[in-house]
Amino acid sequence: MILRSCWKQPDPSQPKPEGGQMAVLKGELLAVGSTWPPSLLAALQQWGTTQPKAPCLTALDTTGKAVYTLTYGKLWSRSLKLAYTLLNKLTNKNEPLLKPGDRVALVFPNSDPVMFTVAFYGCLLAELVPVPIEVPLTRKDAGSQQVGFLLGSCGVALALTTDACQKGLPKAQTGEVAAFKGWPPLTWLVIDGKHLTKPPKDWHPSAQDAGAGTAYIEYKTSKEGSTVGVAVSHASLLAQCQALTQACGYSEAETLTNVLDFKRDAGLWHGVLTSVMNRMHVVSIPYALMKANPLSWIQKVCAYKARAALVKSRDMHWSLLAQRGQRDVSLSSLRLLIVADGANPWSISSCDAFLNVFQARGLRPEVICPCASSPEALTVAIRRPPDLGGPPPRRAVLSMSGLSHGVIRLDAEEKLSVLAVQDVGQAMPGANVCVVKVEGIPYLCKTDEVGEICVNSSTTATAYYGLLGITKNIFETVPVTAGGAPISDRPFTRTGLLGFIGPDNLVFVVGKLDGLMVVGVRRHNADDIVATALAVEPMKFVYRGRIAVFSVTVLHDDRIVLVAEQRPDASEEDSFQWMSRVLQAIDSIHQVGVYCLALVPANTLPKAPLGGIHVSETKQRFLEGMLHPCNVLMCPHTCVTNLPKPRQKQPEVGPASMIVGNLVAGKRIAQASGRELSHLEDSDQARKLLFLPDVLQWRARSTPEHLLFLLLNAKGTVTSTTTCIQLHKKAERVAAALMEKARLTTGAHVALVYPPGVDLIAAFYGCLYCGCVPVTVRPPHPQNLTTTLPTVKMIVEVSKSACVLTTQAITRLLKSKEALAAVDVRTWPTILDTDDIPKKKVASIFRPPSPDVLAYLDFSVSTTGILAGVKMSHAATSALCRSIKLQCELYPSRQIAICLDPYCGLGFALWCLCSVYSGHQSVLVPPPELETNVSLWLWAVSQYKARVAFCSYSVMDMCARGLGAQTAVLRMKGVNLSCVRTCMVVAEERPRIALTQSFSKLFRDLGLPARAVSTTFGCRVNVAICLQGTAGPDPTTVYVDTRALRHDRVRLVERGSPHSLPLTESGKILPGVKVIIAHTETRGPLGDSHLGEVWVSSPHSATGYYTVYGEEGLHADHFSARLSFGDTQTVWARTGFLGFLRRTELTDASGERHDALYVVGSLDETLELRGMRYHPVDIETSVIRAHRSIAECAVFTWTNLLVVVVELDGLEQDALDLVALVTNAVLEEHLLVVGVVVIVDPGVIPINSRGEKQRMHLRDGFLADQLDPIYVAYNM
Repeated sequence: MILRSCWKQPDPSQPKPEGGQMAVLKGELLAVGSTWPPSLLAALQQWGTTQPKAPCLTALDTTGKAVYTLTYGKLWSRSLKLAYTLLNKLTNKNEPLLKPGDRVALVFPNSDPVMFTVAFYGCLLAELVPVPIEVPLTRKDAGSQQVGFLLGSCGVALALTTDACQKGLPKAQTGEVAAFKGWPPLTWLVIDGKHLTKPPKDWHPSAQDAGAGTAYIEYKTSKEGSTVGVAVSHASLLAQCQALTQACGYSEAETLTNVLDFKRDAGLWHGVLTSVMNRMHVVSIPYALMKANPLSWIQKVCAYKARAALVKSRDMHWSLLAQRGQRDVSLSSLRLLIVADGANPWSISSCDAFLNVFQARGLRPEVICPCASSPEALTVAIRRPPDLGGPPPRRAVLSMSGLSHGVIRLDAEEKLSVLAVQDVGQAMPGANVCVVKVEGIPYLCKTDEVGEICVNSSTTATAYYGLLGITKNIFETVPVTAGGAPISDRPFTRTGLLGFIGPDNLVFVVGKLDGLMVVGVRRHNADDIVATALAVEPMKFVYRGRIAVFSVTVLHDDRIVLVAEQRPDASEEDSFQWMSRVLQAIDSIHQVGVYCLALVPANTLPKAPLGGIHVSETKQRFLEGMLHPCNVLMCPHTCVTNLPKPRQKQPEVGPASMIVGNLVAGKRIAQASGRELSHLEDSDQARKLLFLPDVLQWRARSTPEHLLFLLLNAKGTVTSTTTCIQLHKKAERVAAALMEKARLTTGAHVALVYPPGVDLIAAFYGCLYCGCVPVTVRPPHPQNLTTTLPTVKMIVEVSKSACVLTTQAITRLLKSKEALAAVDVRTWPTILDTDDIPKKKVASIFRPPSPDVLAYLDFSVSTTGILAGVKMSHAATSALCRSIKLQCELYPSRQIAICLDPYCGLGFALWCLCSVYSGHQSVLVPPPELETNVSLWLWAVSQYKARVAFCSYSVMDMCARGLGAQTAVLRMKGVNLSCVRTCMVVAEERPRIALTQSFSKLFRDLGLPARAVSTTFGCRVNVAICLQGTAGPDPTTVYVDTRALRHDRVRLVERGSPHSLPLTESGKILPGVKVIIAHTETRGPLGDSHLGEVWVSSPHSATGYYTVYGEEGLHADHFSARLSFGDTQTVWARTGFLGFLRRTELTDASGERHDALYVVGSLDETLELRGMRYHPVDIETSVIRAHRSIAECAVFTWTNLLVVVVELDGLEQDALDLVALVTNAVLEEHLLVVGVVVIVDPGVIPINSRGEKQRMHLRDGFLADQLDPIYVAYNM
């Protein structure tokens, strides 16, 4: 990553730490030798036998009523009963199911602390290792798969639960508990009293020690969403209970109100473990009760005169909102209010606000004790009340900007860009604490530097269960001084908390490693950004506790994403205002941009088990496009600052020095040609006839009954056939009608508006017979006259047609009421309906005075929206037919199958010209017929055993999509494609490798030879430059570097290397055609494998533009270009396509080495962005890969912004998921920032008959606001 290091250069003006090296902080000594029991189980036995009536745990229901109080006697007897059952009553093939040290899952709801506590101690007594997890509610719970990974890595085979809980679990058909996704197979054991066995009098459990063996495993979910098990040993467990007892001053028979989850973290350490050691009474408040009545915990403190309470800042906040009508509560009994998430940035405001209100109700300020903990180190620090010797509390107001550089700088409170933090007290008794650098070698931090807090103590956890590699990193860190000397011979545990040691040896936490996002060189904390978002008057538009902030890596850097749940009554306008205010607030306070801000509907974010948002699952959904937001705002323009600088165009090397350079480098000039026409002996009579009308007459005389055309309909039935004589006679009738009815003179232009069929061919030759110039025009679509009819009218007008030849049905359509709405029907020229013209002969058939006379006009709308007509002379027409005949070896005995539009380009030539010239039989399949029967084309190729077949990309795409899964059915129907020698795709674009390859693969089962499919290349100036034909080497594929391509360079790379793009050659160059690659600006010839414009010289090139509609002064030199040096005599036609020639190792039919032409794309279509040249298709390919719901995509530019239009093939709720994925993909793969993402319905992107996207039409529709989009996202 050389790129990355130069992007992330530190800013010389950034603040740097200036303090001395910190000293290791030592906690007070653990008071060993007091009357503490030797182990937790010894304490349980002592209280269970000596104080059996003492209350241990009170459980409440959702109304706040005490439903059950577990006494120490009951806890002891029930735990024993469970231990006995686990060890003696569970067998598997007469072997005991469990051995000491086996792990057992505890699956208990938050409302049942009693059963959980019994299960926990029962496992400890049986020397089993409890693994508490959440109750899976559905088969697809957030993070459920990761919990499965945890259970699997811990080797759990048995799960304990209650009767009620087991009934609520999802069931399989058998009535057993369903298998959850990713979980190992589990045996479920219900541990309610009636299912357990009473142990005999003389049975005693053997577990009493407090050694190094694992006591229990607590789950922890990391930032990436993986769930690991943190193993806590018996010794650590006991030491933790002792340290908490000393730090909190717990005494026998005290009452503790616990609002936290008793299965893990502080809720477990205080409310299940330390409490039992001290024979305390715990009142457990379930989450459901807190939701129903946020004041319940305060009422319970009051009712039970509790001395201690264990809460989170959220619980304090909730009770503040609910306290207004309550006068009779008092908190005077509390000596300790432990705030378990004191390390959160908003805990300070919750504590202040809570004290502010409840001081009047007996709450003493010194009672509030924030603490900090982590799964790996358990309790890290806790504030002591003054009576336990704690120093006065402290707070610090820190500069956000300093913190983002990891430096502590005090600031003024009235500023916005500050973070106020409170201390989380002193280190735990018996612990050593230090702060080390977050990345790299764990050097001790300076006193004014933020780092990761590390603890060395007997109370920390020991390992990530079963994961040795990451265990060493976290649990066995050896901090070193600046000189590299270890500070201690005992390893420290990393806590994952970021902070520093303040005055009075108090610990301050400013964030968590899991929430750390490094943008550029600065560090930001997810919680701080959530706090800033919440400060923007949030209650109106979003839910307070339902905001997730995380980072995603795009283009080698962390990008901040903020997701919030929107209230149902917030309008889109409100939401956008809130979103833009949040962006401004984060920008001004943290000086960092938010990459994406998404609002989702209420209750749709994945929830963590006890409230709060499951952040890693949210991130996963965001990256997979499964978040379904209802509003999105992306700001890549402001956020992404590490794009390479835009390319500056260098002054070009002069043409002469280039040619010298090429000669010196031994590079040959890139030019290639097809076989020489003069060398090809052609005995055919047609060769001797100059003009196509002559060839038709000669065929009508010599082989009158020879069949030239077969036309198929959707059912595969032949609807019409035409022999040589029939075509000749039909053409004569048309010629007579033109001269008599329309009174046309020689050279008049005639528009042929026919559906694909034989009438079109007859009308074409009819025009030639009377010396008129035919112009083939696609008929308007009856269901879509408003958009298709104006194009017909435009071609008729631009081509100056004096008459329109068509069928009866289309004549009615052109004059219909509907047509009147689209065009001015009064200005049509003469319309002749050729359906029932009289059988007449012409007196004489017109013979052109010279071969250069115009034969026909070929009109087509380019993909850039330009309507251009080119002139084809009689000489060029015959030369074109001859070249194709030689390349494809076409003779009267051959049959070829054609599924193309017959209106322009090579499609027209193959449909109307080639059969007459070569005499082969053409099986014509009109592409519209495939809409009703998609298998028609393959069936026709098979039925007529066509050796040579032609189709378009749209036909190939329809077959691949519609028939890919039906090859077996087609085989049963007798479709066999083994007859095909070559199947060519007629195209004017870069070959679509992915489509041709998938077509070949799909229909290999039907006998399609692996190498049969190839592509052709033609353009406006020459409709057939390359065509694979039947002989010659197979098309080759090369891989080029896309980054070099953007700089107009060709760099060949290995297949599969990063940034590689496959290009396949566009068929073989036709006989008589010469190709050269010219520099786009200097017009000098280029060397082998250099990218430039493809120029062509050939007898069948068009002679010029008839008109270019939409750009009048366009390209007069397109047909008569000369090189600026080298061979300056030859006249070339410029194709307007970028490509390169490459000499291959293969040999031609002539024995020469074969030159391959690779077409990269149309010059007119390329996008100039950031000084580089992009081909739309490359960006579109990346976008289509971004999400499975993207059916199609097209890109264009608008005022320097890149606009991406995406067709959504899915539910509308998926629409906004695409915005971020599209932006990410284009940024990552093309280093471009998308300006606008437009999401539309399928079929909105216009595609012409060749299957090419009409990007300019789309752009016009976008600018005229005619796309009717599902959503438009303007990226900021």
